[in-house]
Amino acid sequence: MGLKIAIPKERAEYEKRVAVSVDTVKKLTGLGALVMIESGAGEGASVTDQMFKDAGATIAKGEADLYKSAHVVLKVQGPSDDELGKLDKGTLLIAMLAPYANAELISALAKKGIDAFSMELVPRITRAQSMDVLSSQSNLAGYKAVLDATEHYTRAFPMMMTAAGTIPPTKVFIMGAGVAGLQAIATAKRLGAVVTATDVRPAAKEQVESLGGSFVAVENEEFKEAETAGGYAKEMSKDYQKQQAALVAEHITKQDIVITTALIPGRPAPKLIDSKMVKSMKPGSVLVDLAVESGGNIEGSKPGEIVDVEGVSIVGHRNVPSRLATDASSLYAKNLLNLLNLIIDKDKAELAIDWDDEIVKGIALTKGGEIIHPNFAEKKTTTKKAPAKKSTAKKTATAKTATKKKADDDKKPAKKSKEG
Repeated sequence: MGLKIAIPKERAEYEKRVAVSVDTVKKLTGLGALVMIESGAGEGASVTDQMFKDAGATIAKGEADLYKSAHVVLKVQGPSDDELGKLDKGTLLIAMLAPYANAELISALAKKGIDAFSMELVPRITRAQSMDVLSSQSNLAGYKAVLDATEHYTRAFPMMMTAAGTIPPTKVFIMGAGVAGLQAIATAKRLGAVVTATDVRPAAKEQVESLGGSFVAVENEEFKEAETAGGYAKEMSKDYQKQQAALVAEHITKQDIVITTALIPGRPAPKLIDSKMVKSMKPGSVLVDLAVESGGNIEGSKPGEIVDVEGVSIVGHRNVPSRLATDASSLYAKNLLNLLNLIIDKDKAELAIDWDDEIVKGIALTKGGEIIHPNFAEKKTTTKKAPAKKSTAKKTATAKTATKKKADDDKKPAKKSKEG
């Protein structure tokens, strides 16, 4: 049998995505791979078993059939304990494994002998852009965040001039101008809102303005030098942080909708808005926290809940990309296909992983029963040499003194004998 690629139905709560699309199934089977999919895997993304079959996939008769002799398992989220128990040693698992929050899972994968690739760790280099799942999924999250805000906002977005009077445009403030933030800016502008945004990176100002938004920041000399050569933000001084916080707090009181997007890999999301800022907004205002599952950018936000604070709504939906499951699945599946094209020998239809490739090194968590990623590998303790004993040092010093004394004695003229 050639290369077998298995795609289970996702079991995580709030997860509707699937790891393949009709299009990627066609391309994978075209490479000579057997693509086997668990029945119902695409239902949440509006893809039926028959659609997958028509594309060339095989629908598994059950879990035992699905996992038996699978060379590659493609998933959206990491496996449950039950799923992990069904994976054969030596299987390549590719998914969004959330490694910074799943130390136990990484250890379990290594112990089971599973080779695991975590798609969130795709390096930010040009040749890996087509595999960047954080960008593809965040892009949709930014778009959906604006639509979620409209659901809870009781006014229209664009300015409307009617015979009955003029409706003013909605004021939208985006905090964080990364992929999600920039898409939120573009979406809010398309809906007719007056959009402002902020970010700690000076380069973001030009990006915000190119989409029609206005940039909000204390633009002093420190801000202009706040970016490293690699494009990352430098930590700002306490004084600057205080000035920026005051500016943002004042700006928020005039906004109708605020969307926060700030995330830091491996660390809790930074708090950007405190309860005082929330209460300063007009009744009917809406805040959307895209970082709610990582601790939240907004004080008082709760995962999976809409919190009311004196008439102001804080929206904290879980797994926002999954709320657009069809498109999110399609983009994610294309990310995976581009990676598979890198590690499959197309002539032989088998895995040919170059473990020294920069992309593979970036995403490989486990291999051959060991955790190999430097950020997650267990640190090995080294045996330190015991310090020299004081007694030894004392003996050495004594020996040196004796040698010096002997040398001095040799230089002295010999004493004449009394008998002479």
